[in-house]
Amino acid sequence: MYKLIIIISLLAMTGCASITGEKMQPVSVQTIYNNNEVAGIGCTLTNDEGTWFLTSPASVTVHKSTGDMSVDCKKDDMAGHQTLVSKSNGAVWGNILVGGGIGYIVDRNTGAGFNYPATITVMLRKIGEAVGLAPSTAPVMAQTTFSAVAPKQNP
Repeated sequence: MYKLIIIISLLAMTGCASITGEKMQPVSVQTIYNNNEVAGIGCTLTNDEGTWFLTSPASVTVHKSTGDMSVDCKKDDMAGHQTLVSKSNGAVWGNILVGGGIGYIVDRNTGAGFNYPATITVMLRKIGEAVGLAPSTAPVMAQTTFSAVAPKQNP
């Protein structure tokens, strides 16, 4: 009986991530161009729970999710993109080991059992470079000369 009370007490102390963890997470964004930090770049962070805006370098608190987060930064002729992968944190593994599937399902639905990287570095490129063209390069159309040939007539 004493062992049962201890086990129940230990289980009660190990809450699931949705109880002990947060559903929101702060993330910091910095933007880099040519190995130098560039300030004043507008960034949009988007996941399946919402959209957040900031001007780099800055931090914003986002709603956690099991889905990846897209970070798009742009100003004038510079742009950059980064995808943040949502990874499970330790609390969600405790749910699987101790509580089985119910706690995991709750944590997965609320996002509390998952985290994004705390710091994001977005590498910027000139917009022409981002699509593989030099800024001064314009598409060149190939010129082709066609000549008409009369069909051969059989005698």
